[in-house]
Amino acid sequence: MSHNKQEYQYHLKKKDENGDKIYEDNSDENLSSSDEDENKERGNWSRKMDFVLSCLSYAVGLGNVWRFPYVCYRNGGGAFLIPFVIMLFVTGIPLVYLEMSFGQFASSGVVSVWKAAPLFQGVGWAMFIVSVLIAIYYNMIIAYAIYYLFASLRSVLPWSECGLWSSEACVRENITEKSNCTQYNGTWCNNFCYHQTEMNTTAWASVVNCSKMDVISPSDDYFHSVVLDISEGIHDMGSLKWQLTLCLLLAWVLICICLAKGIKSGGKAAYFTAFFPYVVLSILLVRSLTLEGSTDGIIYYLKPQWSKLGSAKVWGDAAIQIFFSLSPCWGGLVTLASYNKFHNNCFIDAVIVSIMDSLTSVFAGLVIFSVIGFMAHELKQPVSEVATEGAGLAFIVYPEVVTKLPISQLWSVLFFLMLITLGLGTQISTVTTVHTTLMDRFPHVFLKNQTRRLMLLIGISLTCFLIGLAFATQGGMYILQLFDNYAASYSLLVIGLVESLALAWVYGADRFLGDIESMLGYRPHVIWAWSWRLIAPAALTFILIFTWVDFKPTTYQNEVFPGWADGMGWVISLSSIMAIPVVMVYQIYVQRKNSRSTIIESIKFLTKPTPDWGPNKKEHRAERAALDKLPPDSLESTVPLTGVGRTEEVNGGTETAEV
Repeated sequence: MSHNKQEYQYHLKKKDENGDKIYEDNSDENLSSSDEDENKERGNWSRKMDFVLSCLSYAVGLGNVWRFPYVCYRNGGGAFLIPFVIMLFVTGIPLVYLEMSFGQFASSGVVSVWKAAPLFQGVGWAMFIVSVLIAIYYNMIIAYAIYYLFASLRSVLPWSECGLWSSEACVRENITEKSNCTQYNGTWCNNFCYHQTEMNTTAWASVVNCSKMDVISPSDDYFHSVVLDISEGIHDMGSLKWQLTLCLLLAWVLICICLAKGIKSGGKAAYFTAFFPYVVLSILLVRSLTLEGSTDGIIYYLKPQWSKLGSAKVWGDAAIQIFFSLSPCWGGLVTLASYNKFHNNCFIDAVIVSIMDSLTSVFAGLVIFSVIGFMAHELKQPVSEVATEGAGLAFIVYPEVVTKLPISQLWSVLFFLMLITLGLGTQISTVTTVHTTLMDRFPHVFLKNQTRRLMLLIGISLTCFLIGLAFATQGGMYILQLFDNYAASYSLLVIGLVESLALAWVYGADRFLGDIESMLGYRPHVIWAWSWRLIAPAALTFILIFTWVDFKPTTYQNEVFPGWADGMGWVISLSSIMAIPVVMVYQIYVQRKNSRSTIIESIKFLTKPTPDWGPNKKEHRAERAALDKLPPDSLESTVPLTGVGRTEEVNGGTETAEV
């Protein structure tokens, strides 16, 4: 068959070597909205847009708002966009395309999809574990946003002034008077200006000591003293905060509502979780541009510092930002794509999602730095001293900003609604990965029974909620920092490296291009094969080494965690990584036990696709077989991945082996 795209369109009839029609497909009809599912048991997306928006919601998360802007300005401003775009095409799009194609071709979740090479089934289990860990702690961040959303509905924002709840360090300083005080050689203490000539020695010593004390803003004190009621350190977990517990419960209820009808309701929820953040970001940008100092913040954010392009750290940060922003190797992309119809053009989807995610990061930076510019103007401080990232930006800096705006409750509600929807978009896909993996592993229990599917979802949510209660304690923020630093960092890089090597070298990049050809109707350019074989693994290795060299002990509020805490973090990372070698050893053991073969023979056997590997529908399997000029029946089988034997030639005879 010709691999030329113009000669190989879906509207043409494909024929086997005998001239008999194998199938006839119309791409326009196949990719349009249809109520009929190709996969009756698992279901499919109601329409293509559901999938694209779900992937976009999955990729665009809190990191686009509270991490990228800070990373960008720290690494050269506008100059950082050059390595950022290069890394998008070197690692981002290739990995997204790889995972979307992999899941769509087999219509399987992250574990079952490894019928392609059963020896690497542990990669799927590693993705599953990562998704579980992320699902547990990510909802706590959504719970914080829910807490602030309710607090924003009061007549006066509670963090606008120090109150009865405040600690002794809470001070809302009058910046103008403080500046005038300093200008006239005064000393500022507790919002009063003192002069040495007007005081005795003892009183003046007290003023000097007072001026040296660290003070914190009401928004900072509110977050740590009221919302978290934070303990002294990770060694002190304290008691459970009932307000945070209820917010965490509400977050899980929202997840269950969005996924109550499986992928169908999840796709509908994506229309809100994907579009609403852009609406809010646009409103906030327009409003912030009317504030004094906002343009200074944007200039600071985008002003190129070309000299920094010679730094390896800048390129490393660009690669890290792209990799973690697009969220490959969590399992979500494979899972979401597994619900596509077979002939969906996943290449276009991969490009759209990757580019939109990157553009969103840049756009969010404009919004955040326009706000930070205004804040710096109000505080009479340089932008660099106000700029921050992470929870500090979302729950301290921005709440402080809105107190200085008219109708502050409105801007506060909009901002935290945006955070909630950004978080839900990622969390929905993460929980879908966990849910789909278990359904695919026990198809006879869940796939044909909608009630059991719902009960499984509730069971997953309840389990994660109960484990997540640790984050709702007074010391919960410290545990959350550990999970954030270790649950999806080094482990994802190792998983991605093994995944790309297994598919490109063991399963075979050329064979994989053939799989994609059967879906798209044309063979992708060979550059993709070399990208998966060499470029992506090299980039992932670079990121892994760079991340390792740049390792720093976990800290929160300048408090360095003890060694045993980082040790717990490494256990969190290894809990997913270890699934890869453990499953390999188990598979080899089972294979040797059933076939009495050598270790080498067992490994060779386990690196071959199982007979039932491939598309779900018979006609699609026939299409794939036709590309290799094989009989259509060669890819038909009902043999499952595990627990059932398959025949293989071993030592000159035949043996039945369990894979």
